[in-house]
Order: sequence, then structure tokens, then C-alpha cells
Amino acid sequence: MEDKCPEPIHCKVPAAARRRAAAVCRAAGEPLTVEEVVVDPPRAYELRIKIVCTSLCHSDVTFWRMKVRIAGPISFPIARVRVIFGHEAFGKCSLLRFPFSVLLFENFCALAEDSAWFGLHFKFHEKDVPNPDFLWPVIRDRVVESVGEHVEGFAAGDSVVPTFLSQCSECTDCKSSRSNVCSKYRFAVRPGMPRDDTTRFRDAGGSPLHHFLGVSSFSEYTVVDVTQVVKVDPALPPPTACLLSCGASTGVGAAWKLAKVEPGSSVAIFGLGAVGLAVAEGARICGASKIIGVDLNPEKDELGKKFGVTHFINPKELGEKTVSQVIIEMTDGGADYCFECIGLAALMSDAFQSSREGWGKTIILGVEMHGAPFSIPSREILHGKCVMGSLFGGVKPKQDIPILAEKYLNKELELDKFITHEVALKDINTAFDLLLQGKSLRCTIWMDK
Repeated sequence: MEDKCPEPIHCKVPAAARRRAAAVCRAAGEPLTVEEVVVDPPRAYELRIKIVCTSLCHSDVTFWRMKVRIAGPISFPIARVRVIFGHEAFGKCSLLRFPFSVLLFENFCALAEDSAWFGLHFKFHEKDVPNPDFLWPVIRDRVVESVGEHVEGFAAGDSVVPTFLSQCSECTDCKSSRSNVCSKYRFAVRPGMPRDDTTRFRDAGGSPLHHFLGVSSFSEYTVVDVTQVVKVDPALPPPTACLLSCGASTGVGAAWKLAKVEPGSSVAIFGLGAVGLAVAEGARICGASKIIGVDLNPEKDELGKKFGVTHFINPKELGEKTVSQVIIEMTDGGADYCFECIGLAALMSDAFQSSREGWGKTIILGVEMHGAPFSIPSREILHGKCVMGSLFGGVKPKQDIPILAEKYLNKELELDKFITHEVALKDINTAFDLLLQGKSLRCTIWMDK
């Protein structure tokens, strides 16, 4: 096989380049436009996935609204826009490799419509296509899905979820139980693919479109690096699988995998959005006896109970007392585990102040939305408290997402209650409105409705 990637092919039988619909961000904070895009073939170590459904995460909204560049591992082209957002998704693989030449494939596309000619005359060289029979379903469904060179472990029809975090399974961090952050393909918010920073998307006019978190699931088809694709049990409902792609895994993982919440312990959660409620669900299945939710929205009191929250605090209703004072009183000294799920330095400080001296853990899940620093008194660190950062809840995607899927199928983990709305791709801006208005936890966006 040549190293050079096949050129995009345009023909009646779906070819190397796919023309499909995607929701494109043309200007920060403006409604997305659903338009035709071209999805190029995958290169080495990449898969092209047919997205069945996707869902909207707060991270999508944060970057959609962002008009300035943030320092750190975020090289996102805010000023250039033309971005396909989305990173929580469920898709299907129907794999076709490219060992044969572009010319041969063009001939195949042109001639396959003539079934009589195809049946009598069309032949592949054995060295090019070991088993031509597998092309029949491709012709029948008029869908050609593809993988680049060196992709192993995936088969036609696999149910998969893409993830924003890589797992190469080869680097020191991936091999260690102490980290879930791949050091070979480090997490970064970049406009292209992780290995070469180039794009696989073009609009109808041929202009490049930028990727988001290496996933870009607001498109009927997308190309994802093999280190960011996880196979899941096909019995898993597509909307539920979307949740495991980011939000639910982040929250549940933070309690289960990172903090290792113990039975009978006390937990305080700052922010009861989808991730915060996922932390509550994770704490519930770990056996926490007291799960305290902190939120300014009074409606989260009743909602939280569905996810295992046993006590609710609205900071606006405390009078002269601070949140940390109330939590310390409720837990007789401070919560064993505190989770900050909003992304505000002031709340991170409140969470730390609310944790128990001696062994209290404060886990930071929220990305500080203003880039403000988080400072803590050194004296309190000396008293045994600790702060932990959490990226994807400590979850190793390829190892832990299948475990969470099994817990769901065994009815240990309750995820369906996170899904509050569903829309078609053409109505994706409704999903943004619902989330911004605080009316939805997760809105499923279907590609075929």
C-alpha cells in the first residue's frame, strides 16, 4: 500500500470523499448553519465514522461563544471560526480499506451501476482486494466507510463512541493506573487532527472547516484518530452511548475512578448541571451516605433527588452563613469529598474550604471560565487536605467506557434520566437554546430525523 492517501472521489456511488450535512459555526455565538460538507478520506491511524446521534455539552457552548484566545493547551482558531463542534456521539463503523488505486476505485464507481456488467466482467486483483464479496453491502447501502492504514481492532458494524481524550495504550501514562492523560497524544484544543493538525472537512465551496477536540460530531460523518475511538456493546442505546462519550463518564468517573468515594462517606457537589449530577450518580453507586448538592437554581433540589442527592443547598438562602460553614455543620467537620463542576475559582475555593481536615479531597472538574487562578491557604494543605484535577473524570476511554456501559446494561448505573430532549440535526440551534435557558441536561441530536 502506498503511503499517499487516496484523493477524494466524487461519483454516484459514494466514494472516498463524502458530501454530507453538518452544523457549522460561522461566527462566535451565532446560530449554526446546517450545510453540505465534504468529509475527506481518513489517513493513517484514522477512521471515518457515520454518526448516528450526538448530544450537546456545555464545552461546545463555551467554545461556541468564545471570542478570545485562552492561554495554555488551547490553540483554537477563534478568530477564523468555520468550525464543526460536537464531541459527545455514537456512531457505526462499516470499514473499507484503500489498498487499491484511485483509478481502479473510480472505474468501480462508474461501472458498478451496471449490475449486469459488474456481475459478468468486473474483477479485482487478489493482491488488491482479498475478499471482494464484502463490497456488496457497500453497493447495496450506497455507503462506503473507510479506515486509514495501521488501524486494527475494528470491524464492519462495530458500535463506537468517539472521545476527546486519547488512549494510545503505549505511552508511560496510558500504561500506568495513575493517569488517564495520554502523553503521546496530549489533550489540546486544536483546529485539526492530532497527528498532523490538518483538516478532513471542506465546505461546498472547497474552504477548509476546522475540527473540534478531534471529534466534530455535529456532522453526519466525521474522521477521528484511532486513539480516540472506543468500541461499545451494540445493546447500548445510541443516546445513552453519547453520554459515555463525555459528560456521564466525566462525572461518574470522578467519583468512582478518581476520588474513589467510599461507602458511607459524605460528598458535596458544587453545580448540579449534567456533570455535577453525574458525580452524584457516581457517588450513589459507590455507596456515599450523604450527597450534598449546591446550586443557585431552586429547581435543582427536586431534580437532584433523582440522581441520589440527599441534601440541597441554595447559597442565596443561607443568610449570613457561608456555604462552607453549612456543609461543615451538616457533615460534622467537612465533606470527605468535594467536587467543583462549574469552573469558577471562587467556587473552587468554597469547595476546598468545605472539605474535612485530615483527609478531605477537593476534585476540580470545571475549567475556570475566566482564566482566573485558584489559590488556597498553605496552612490548610498542611492539615491534610488535598486538591485533585480531573480530566475526563480519570477515565481511561478504551478501558473504562466499556465497564460503564456494562454497569448501565446491568442496571447498576442509571443514565436515561440525563436525556431530557431530542431534536433533528436541522433543529440543532434549539438544543443550544434549551441548554442556555437551563431547560435541558442533555439533548440528543439525531442525524436521520
